[in-house]
Amino acid sequence: MMSNEKLHNNQIGLRIRTARKEKGINQTELANLLGKSLRTIQKYESGEIEVSIAMLNEIAKVLDCESTYLIGYDAERKPLENLSDIMNFLFQLDKIKELGFNIEVKRPPHYDGWECAITFNGKDVSTELNQDLCLFLEEFEDKRNEVKDYQTSLESYQKWQDKTLAYYANAKLTEKETEEISNEERIRRFQKIMNERYGKKES
Repeated sequence: MMSNEKLHNNQIGLRIRTARKEKGINQTELANLLGKSLRTIQKYESGEIEVSIAMLNEIAKVLDCESTYLIGYDAERKPLENLSDIMNFLFQLDKIKELGFNIEVKRPPHYDGWECAITFNGKDVSTELNQDLCLFLEEFEDKRNEVKDYQTSLESYQKWQDKTLAYYANAKLTEKETEEISNEERIRRFQKIMNERYGKKES
């Protein structure tokens, strides 16, 4: 039985071969453009060896395609059509084991404005991917501002998006395990949390 990794490499190899043929160049020409040997290109296309993200980006550039296409990631899988789609995304995000976020609400009378935010703690050791997401959000802010201030082109911004999606496409997510408890246990745990949070009141 073929392993998932081998199958993934085979699928990437097939897409490289398809994109190369659409570009109208042979394996030798692709090898020369990339500064690689013909045998290496053959191994890429056969799935014999894994192609690094950096090399996938180079191949995509040479073949005039998106690196997300080469890895099989569909960035347009489901368009967001209404506010319910956004809300459902947040519900789904809350189920992810490798990420954790807090919701912060600021509104009158304790705050002049009305702001709501979700925050990810990059130093939360109980989550595997919070740090990666924080690094992404930092760069996202910079790139978005560069476009807004006309420091960079929209095309350059879209290429950055494609490379970022391709890089993190293999960071797989799993759902948190849900625990079924009785109503009595739920009340007991709630009371414990309230006591820890506010201190047990004297009777």
